[in-house]
Formats: sequence, C-alpha cells, structure tokens
Amino acid sequence: MKNPVYVIIGAYGSGKSEYSIHLAKSLNQSGADVALADLDVVNPYFRSRDVREEFAALGIEVIAPEGQYKHADLPMISPRIKGAIEDQARTVVLDVGGDPAGCRTLGRFVDALEQRGYNMLFVVNTFRPFTSSVEEVLRMKADLEFASKLKISEFVCNNNLMEYTTPEVVEQGISILEECSRRTGLPFKRYLVLDAYQDIVPDGLGGKQRLVMSYTLKKPWEGLVMKGI
Repeated sequence: MKNPVYVIIGAYGSGKSEYSIHLAKSLNQSGADVALADLDVVNPYFRSRDVREEFAALGIEVIAPEGQYKHADLPMISPRIKGAIEDQARTVVLDVGGDPAGCRTLGRFVDALEQRGYNMLFVVNTFRPFTSSVEEVLRMKADLEFASKLKISEFVCNNNLMEYTTPEVVEQGISILEECSRRTGLPFKRYLVLDAYQDIVPDGLGGKQRLVMSYTLKKPWEGLVMKGI
C-alpha cells in the first residue's frame, strides 16, 4: 500500500515545525504508521526532534541526529530518512528548514520523492518577515521551490500573534493567501489555530477549515518559567 509523504516548509517562524508535529500526531491517531523526519538545520530552538521521547511512546518514529549531535546546528541529515521515503507502507512527514538554505537539504531526496509522490505544504504567517504581502509570499514560494527542486502543492495559513491573536489577524492571512491561490492555481483550504485561542478564532473564516493545534515547541526560557525557575 502506498501511503503519502508530506513535506512541510515555510519561512523562519512560520510555525511549520509545530504543524509537522500536529500532522504526524493526527495521522498516528487515524491508525497510520508514521515517521516524522527532522530536516531543520536552521532553527536551534523549535525543532520537531524535541518530541522524540513523547512520540516514541505513541509509536511515532522521529528521525533526527542523536546523541551528542541532537542539538547541533550542523547540516546533518540522518540516512534513515531516505529509507523512510522509500518505504511506501509508512506515512512520512518531513519537517524542512525554514528558509531556502534549509530547503536545500531536500535536494538529496528529490529522486525518491518524485518517484513515490509527495504533498508539499507551504505554511505561511503573514506577520513574519518576508511573507507579509502577496508579492513576498510568491517570492518566497519561488525561492523555496528553486532551492528544494520540488513544487509546492498547497498553502496553509498560520497567522497568529500568540496572545494578541484575533479573528482579524487570521483573516489578514486568509486574504493574502486567497490571492496567492488565485494567482498560482494552488489549493488553499486550511488555517491553523492554537488550542489556547480556539474560543477566540472560530471555524469557517473565509470559508476555510480551522485546524486546532496544541502549543508544543516552547522556547527554552518558557520552560524555565513554567518550572518556577
């Protein structure tokens, strides 16, 4: 049985790693055999590899550098990723670095991905640098596609300002991505909302589907505050 491969990309700070984690967990809960591969060699703070132990308990394999290289800011990619892509019995989520330089890590897997087939989802928060307008989003799209040698399949809106998130904040992103979708012909169906704000941001804004995520990848200093340090 051939299962899907999801390639999750986005500009730095877009929330793509949070979405990768959410997607992997959702697929696991639906009964899929899931591997989450951390290809992010750009961001030292928000990496899907940080949920390795939690996901192991759920039966989700997290593929990432281990041991002394677990937190290394080095372009290290596990050779097990190619094996996961080639194993069509597994569903694979690839969390890719948050800029064109990070996307170049996909280059070594292009042949395997094109042979198997893939869905590349572009996560956008229009309150982050370099994706604040239609023109910037389309320029980033072109840069990511050129660097990765792959084509984006779909836009996903992740507009948020954390505790300052409002429906209007999300609607701004929806409006921009609607125009990007119109110009490119690519689908745009979903927007993401953290569970802390689901009572504030309703489903169905702009006729799109709301996906509610938990806040998993906290900054290191947030963990210290939570522990009372």
